[in-house]
Amino acid sequence: MTPDFIIGGAPKCGTTSLHHILDQHPDAWVAPNELYFFDADDPIAHGDFLEMDGDDLSWRDPRDPAIQARYEQRFSEAPPDRLIGEDTTTYLMSDVAAFRIKTTAPDIKVIFMLRDPVARAFSQYWHLLRSGRTTLSFERALSREPSIILGSTYAPRLRVFLDALGPGRVHVVLFEEFKRDKQRVMNGVTEFLGLSPMSVDAVESWHNRTKYPAKAQTLLRLNHVGRILVRHRYARHLKGDIPWSSRLAHKAYRRWFRFISRRILTEDHPPSDMRAKTRAYLCQHLSDRNAGLSELIGKDLSQYWPGFLQ
Repeated sequence: MTPDFIIGGAPKCGTTSLHHILDQHPDAWVAPNELYFFDADDPIAHGDFLEMDGDDLSWRDPRDPAIQARYEQRFSEAPPDRLIGEDTTTYLMSDVAAFRIKTTAPDIKVIFMLRDPVARAFSQYWHLLRSGRTTLSFERALSREPSIILGSTYAPRLRVFLDALGPGRVHVVLFEEFKRDKQRVMNGVTEFLGLSPMSVDAVESWHNRTKYPAKAQTLLRLNHVGRILVRHRYARHLKGDIPWSSRLAHKAYRRWFRFISRRILTEDHPPSDMRAKTRAYLCQHLSDRNAGLSELIGKDLSQYWPGFLQ
């Protein structure tokens, strides 16, 4: 069993809301959580998934029949006669996901949600900080955490997906349009998937209330512990039996994150804005990384993303 459609990215672009709304369509079902299958061995997107077995590297191999079986099991609860969906936002960051998807599910359709790349990069930094993955300031993290920049590099990999799957099987949504007019955007999504229209006002919308630390330095110091524990956050993902030590570390991470969530993540907004010089750099660099994106999707993105250069 494989999905009929995938919400493939990008991270921090509103895909959770799209997932939540689509899952309420009477003819669709979306697997809970992100599945991370077609890029499970990617060391940039999923460094937590690479482990050591003595001196040898151990990884989740998407070609392993046991891994494939566990992936397919995630769709076992789908009701009959519905379109089945998967939501994994890191596929757009991957150089291999498009070809693996084409080989595994040649008729699959993929939806991408894109956001102002500068705002997305800043949002991902706070996600890394909140989850214990970084002990660095935003400026230092730009050169140490490659997923921040790669997650906002849409154009090259979008071209790969279009080449691999064909333009008729790739649909692009802008986060800014989704915020402005959910109904119009969802009309385009359901038409693309071959589903009947749905009223957005008649379903529940997802409200992902992200919380931030009152002082970033407090969490940066705590993350010297958190970044050790977070390696075990996905210890069970797509794997069968795992060592007791990993299970214990997984429980320790969950307790640590509950403590952080209750005691440290108390604010509704980041404690600081992006510095002007940093924003100027990212506007220039991410515009160059996404050169030709407006032509690729047929929209003048400078009208949506302040500072985006054509």
